[in-house]
Amino acid sequence: MQRSTRVCVIGGGVVGCSVLYHLTKLGWPDVMLIERSELTSGSTWHAAGGFHTLNGDTNMAALQGYTIKLYKELEEITGMSCGLHHVGGITLADNQDRFDMLLAERAKHRYMGLETEIVGPEEIAKIAPVTNTDGILGALYDPLDGHLDPSGTTHAYARAARLGGATIQTHCKVHETRQRPDGTWDVITDKGNVHAEHVVNAGGLWAREIAQMAGLYLPLHPMEHQYVVTDDVPEIVEIIEGGGEHPHVMDPAGESYLRQEGRGLCIGFYEQPCKPWAVDGTPWNFGHELLPDDLDKIETSIEFAYRRFPALERAGVKSVIHGPFTFAPDGNPLVGPVPGMRNYWSACGVMAGFSQGGGVGLMLAQWMIEGECERDVTAMDVARFGDIITPGYTLPKVIENYQKRFSVSYPNEELPAARPFRTTPMYDIFDGMGAVWGQQFGLEVANYFAEGDEPRYETPSFRRSNAFDATAREVRAVREAVGINEVHNFGKYLVTGTGARAWLDRIMAGRIPKPGRLSLTPMLSPKGRLLGDFTVSCLSDQAFQLTASYGAQAVHMRWFQRNEAEDVKVENVSDRLNGFQIAGPKAREVLMACTRAPIGDMAFMDLRHANIGMAECLVQRVSYTGDLGFEIYCDPMVQRALWDTLWQAGQEHGMRPFGMRAMMSLRLDKFFGSWLNEFSPDYTPAETGIDRFIQWSKNTDFIGRAAAEAERDKGAARKLCAFEVDALYADVAGYEPVWHEGAVIGFCTSGGYSHHAGKSIAMALIPKDKAQDGLEVEIEILGEMRPATLITTPLFDADGARMRG
Repeated sequence: MQRSTRVCVIGGGVVGCSVLYHLTKLGWPDVMLIERSELTSGSTWHAAGGFHTLNGDTNMAALQGYTIKLYKELEEITGMSCGLHHVGGITLADNQDRFDMLLAERAKHRYMGLETEIVGPEEIAKIAPVTNTDGILGALYDPLDGHLDPSGTTHAYARAARLGGATIQTHCKVHETRQRPDGTWDVITDKGNVHAEHVVNAGGLWAREIAQMAGLYLPLHPMEHQYVVTDDVPEIVEIIEGGGEHPHVMDPAGESYLRQEGRGLCIGFYEQPCKPWAVDGTPWNFGHELLPDDLDKIETSIEFAYRRFPALERAGVKSVIHGPFTFAPDGNPLVGPVPGMRNYWSACGVMAGFSQGGGVGLMLAQWMIEGECERDVTAMDVARFGDIITPGYTLPKVIENYQKRFSVSYPNEELPAARPFRTTPMYDIFDGMGAVWGQQFGLEVANYFAEGDEPRYETPSFRRSNAFDATAREVRAVREAVGINEVHNFGKYLVTGTGARAWLDRIMAGRIPKPGRLSLTPMLSPKGRLLGDFTVSCLSDQAFQLTASYGAQAVHMRWFQRNEAEDVKVENVSDRLNGFQIAGPKAREVLMACTRAPIGDMAFMDLRHANIGMAECLVQRVSYTGDLGFEIYCDPMVQRALWDTLWQAGQEHGMRPFGMRAMMSLRLDKFFGSWLNEFSPDYTPAETGIDRFIQWSKNTDFIGRAAAEAERDKGAARKLCAFEVDALYADVAGYEPVWHEGAVIGFCTSGGYSHHAGKSIAMALIPKDKAQDGLEVEIEILGEMRPATLITTPLFDADGARMRG
């Protein structure tokens, strides 16, 4: 057996073989794969083999499209058949919410280049004749949907990888993975040791166990999944004899997917009484076995399926396939470099392997070889859960995700499982004040505050929700008096050491401030794409505080560690600092009433240490609301004392608490972007306007400088703009297409309702040569073309007098 390799991929399912192939395709031939049994010996061999492009995350949908188109390439490269059946597929909607979701997805597909379409009941009956369309409003039709041969496809990946120089070793069990001081790995197997520069965990059902060998916990759990194959179905036989093939049918109401299988049908279920499998670990001797049939578990689902697809009831059962698949807490894969580890990569939790496996392999290979991916992969980044997740959290979230596999995914939905998990000292106080909670990175965050008999639950919807009036109330309090909320959902980092300033000058593209001042700066990748938008606070010549998105803290720490320097220490202090922000025209008066420190003369972007009441605090003159405001940081142990001081002083000035729904409305007044909406690794500084914070004059070769300068000199092809939308009952959520003169010219990054201005606002990327004040376009919202006008004057404090005054 080969004893050394550049990359050792552990796991021979479809994902491991895809990673191996893409590494060779992108130029690394010295790679090998180790499989404890035969290729496909896990979830791969018993998979139903379906593939589709529909996914709530646009980048995931694009990667699924890549995966599907890759199969013909594999067949051409290898001469092997993947057993492709491009039969198309429809997703049914039996109520308005489901139909709204399909309309929203169809709109996204317009600018993605996916040729999907909305069809009515009559068309459904023609496309998928085994379907009973009673009660169906419509469906989304996708001609790319289909199915394949799981074993043949996996072996095609493997052969393509071998042709590229890769080695595959089967019947070789990994016992240990040990890291050497230089960051390389010894992979200990029952056939000898392999020395590898990189290790990729593509262990599938055994990914948890393989991770444990490296001292890691990956938030994954297997679930039992069952599908049924029928005997011959006359309606299917008739279609075959006519030279056709029945398309896929996804029926969210029945939690089922259906396709033709030979002369019969195959139907699988994501049933509510689902069962986790191997809670305490996957047995090493499991592989090509199946679980015992459990038709009782899907009894209700089968009864529903008989009504939706009457032909099923008349068909005999040919076989039952019941096996485990592995899920992450949100159902997306876990891909990328594991934070805190050198040269250890994850390619796990890919439950939709034949829809996503190709895209996962491509992204991981790009990440390893080129240092970054061609698109934003946040939705599947292994770092998105951080190190706060435990098995006790993972299990209920995986069960919830399985049960909601075919449920409507709303833009404002907050899922309840495993909550509350992480809370601040303010949780019970805010809860008593009517907080309606959301969560970010496992942390409870107040979305808004219900009053009187208002419900303590926001109705999930694609339209304006029952949070509308409460949000308007909180926005009014900020704009007319003063509002208060926590700063707990900022990621916070302490950078110290003799080389701190020089290090920050290299890591950040913007200006690094002098002591007592703040600055705003983008953080760029080597290719000039956005990795973060930061506030940098200079506490002293050798100490800085950074703030950014709370949900990105593991991603950001991974980047800081990758670019570490000997004379610099970087600490994640996100949960060691908390406090409040206060904003509104009365904010200064409230703060001055709480301290003897000279706070009143603080200029915009100043910072000072001060005692607020009994609490020692860091006070910063800045606010994401676009109003006069302050961020006040303290030790969480004194946060409640700080609250008492601020709340008591604020009462005579009309202080109200406000949540994230109001915050996101307030930022629209100033056209402020937000992380993973306007700012993400998909975009560049010049496109988004954040290039105005780059300090081109500094004598530092900051990361991404060459790419950013090239874009500056050439000019960006598109520009982020704000639009006033003539919306009816629904506002832009994100990725709606922008139409001009009958063609799609761009897409929305986010939007919402400006309660201050009483207007619906959208942020969108469009061609720069069209970005003129007054440009009239249409934005497609839930299937309706809504007129919109490009605006360049902020809706509040256009000259910045109040924010800076």
